[in-house]
Amino acid sequence: MYRVWYSTESLADYFIDHTRLARLGPVVRARLYESDASNPRNFHTMPDHIRRILYLDAPDLIVERDDEPVFSVEVTTEAGTGHNAFQRFARIAAAVENGVPAFYIYPEAVIIERKKTPPRWDKINPAVFAALEAVMQIYEIPALLYYFPSDLAAYPDCTTAPHRMTKGLRYDPGFRYAGCPDCADSEMQSLFKAVDELLDAVERDSVRQARREALKKLSIRARRGWMQAEYHKKAAGRPLDGMSPLSAVRMVPTAALLDYLSRYEGGGYRIGQLLRGRQMTALYQVNAKFRGDPYPGALAAIDYLRCREGPTFEDRRHNLALVFGEAEFDPVRGSLSISGGSGATIEDFFAAVQSCARHNLLTQPYGALRPEQIPRYLMQVRYGSTYSKVKHIRVYSYFSDAILFPDGALWRDG
Repeated sequence: MYRVWYSTESLADYFIDHTRLARLGPVVRARLYESDASNPRNFHTMPDHIRRILYLDAPDLIVERDDEPVFSVEVTTEAGTGHNAFQRFARIAAAVENGVPAFYIYPEAVIIERKKTPPRWDKINPAVFAALEAVMQIYEIPALLYYFPSDLAAYPDCTTAPHRMTKGLRYDPGFRYAGCPDCADSEMQSLFKAVDELLDAVERDSVRQARREALKKLSIRARRGWMQAEYHKKAAGRPLDGMSPLSAVRMVPTAALLDYLSRYEGGGYRIGQLLRGRQMTALYQVNAKFRGDPYPGALAAIDYLRCREGPTFEDRRHNLALVFGEAEFDPVRGSLSISGGSGATIEDFFAAVQSCARHNLLTQPYGALRPEQIPRYLMQVRYGSTYSKVKHIRVYSYFSDAILFPDGALWRDG
């Protein structure tokens, strides 16, 4: 039996009706709850095999067969310039890290209209193709992007675009599919073909074997090749390091990071071997107030583009440090300093973590728990606060070897 976990029911109907799902027997729909932080009443009811994909962030759709995830889908209609192209990237990474193919529907461009400037097409950052390719190289699981249908190709002059009122995007006219991409578009037809090829393999073999061998399928290989071509076409010779988010990354000797953190050593404590074992450190500088999107997804993409050589953070060639502020490296002294014009402080991080503590049941006596809280309590005993923290705290703490502020720091010892 197939089950479709959804955040929007119209998206579930869209994929059931336009792929072979509807012809493969009964399909059950189920609501996808994102986290214990966002939905403490219901998240603990999610089965464990689905919960594993949600440890960083939740995709819009997960399709499973007999309690085995088959693929996930993420859909966005946001403009994809700069860091914004990576806003949902952690969702893709979470699925693929668990061996689950991910399909990403993203506009090639969106019409942006502002008061004092003429309307224009805001086009996708091609670096997202390079990041998805890096994920596929490491895990050998599909992470494929398909364009949300738009007027861009036929109407490069956005002022004449027939769908200007919807930012140039073409939505499906079907009432059941509100908010979904136009199913007749060639991009969506290519996506349905890839999904059907994956479903055929599931029916013929098994879910796990189909996922492992998915990158060998002709339609998926063709899409991967198309993505590589799109990257080169849209990059137009620009180096990847000059695009966001890598343009905000600076490589420094790890010795400088250790020198910066040495102020916290003493009393018999010394920074652990994890940081010391890597010669260089990538500093991702976010000179902005402490917040979430789009920075968590960008941090995940930097890991795969510049640091990761294997399936876990222990397999990094370089350390990955998130800097809230402006990092200055003195190559003569080999020293690192952090200044903060944006006003972000270590207290912002702690305040965000502490605000999640209201979801913590572990300090409660048994008699204080309502019956519906008892299974949630047991989930928290098993997983701690993994799902009870807000998304950006989860992602920052998962991907960062160190998090640096002008007035404090956090780091891994192992």
